[in-house]
Amino acid sequence: MAEKLTRRQFLRDTAVAAAGLATGLSSVNVAHGGESGKINTSKILNYNPDMEYRRCGKTGLMVSAVALGGHWKRLVEIIGGDEPAGWMTCDIDRRDFQKNRYDVVTRCIERGINYVDACCREEILAYSKALRGRQDKMYFGYSWHIWESRFEEWRSRRKLQEGLDKGMKEAGLDYIDLWRISLLVDSSQHNEAEIEEAMAALDWARKTGRARFTGVSSHDRPHLKNLIEKYPEQIEVILTPYTAKTKIVTDETGLWTTIQKNDVGWFGIKPFASNSVFKGDSSPSSPYFEEDNRIARLAIRYILCNRAITAPIPGLISVQQVDNAAMAVKERRELDLKEKAELERVMERAWARLPSSHQWLKDWEYV
Repeated sequence: MAEKLTRRQFLRDTAVAAAGLATGLSSVNVAHGGESGKINTSKILNYNPDMEYRRCGKTGLMVSAVALGGHWKRLVEIIGGDEPAGWMTCDIDRRDFQKNRYDVVTRCIERGINYVDACCREEILAYSKALRGRQDKMYFGYSWHIWESRFEEWRSRRKLQEGLDKGMKEAGLDYIDLWRISLLVDSSQHNEAEIEEAMAALDWARKTGRARFTGVSSHDRPHLKNLIEKYPEQIEVILTPYTAKTKIVTDETGLWTTIQKNDVGWFGIKPFASNSVFKGDSSPSSPYFEEDNRIARLAIRYILCNRAITAPIPGLISVQQVDNAAMAVKERRELDLKEKAELERVMERAWARLPSSHQWLKDWEYV
């Protein structure tokens, strides 16, 4: 079992590790198949030559080109039972649930996937447990969103600090790799004082060794662009929607240009448009099983054509889905004309059947 890294050890080693990343790794991507050049791959966490790795902005971390999102929608199709009214409130103490999450994390590690993002209590507790004894294999992205800026009571730096400490204690975490505060979905609704409090809390987390790196999540593109420009030290990483229909705006008005200029790491949520791209129910017995696997790979390949994206973070619910995502990274990157036409049809269908609760994804067709 790996030795547990304490916060004191973390504070001692952070400067050395950062220097190693800066000197040992180039800003170019490390892809499978020999594109690594002179890059010291020994500095890449959980390196696998069959996985591509991308530099996560100014953090210097090299992150697998596909990562593990915290969500587990449709998991009942794998382990059985009833879909709860709120899927995030499912019984995480179920033995078969815990085995599933452990097995999925294990396969991620085997495939060279080295980042997991957890954005609520259940996810943080589930993945901190699945990673116990092997946290040195995956970076941990953290947001206990009900104790963060989305909720009015938790918008002061004091309450944000309190929430982080409570969450880390409950999860048994001495430190986290990334604390990305969940702002309001429409983050422009925050007043300036609330944003300042959030930035102060992020500063505190880094200085005290609780978080190695910091950032925010938001669905408000114009506001997020302004935040990156105003708070470049605190916003090292962002988390936003990004689907297989998203396109890049290359002029100064686009978020993409600001991300590039400020060297920000970027994780994309909902790469499968909340499963709307699929015909089947994600069960192995689905008549659309093979077709949906192919569509998932097409979506990942399309997203990875944007070199500024660190990684899409699909919620993978089985070992097979991990294998399929890893396969997408190894496949030819650029889609041919036939594949482009198929993906366009898939996304038009996905847009037509997108749940009312996820219509905001359409606002992310251009970034």
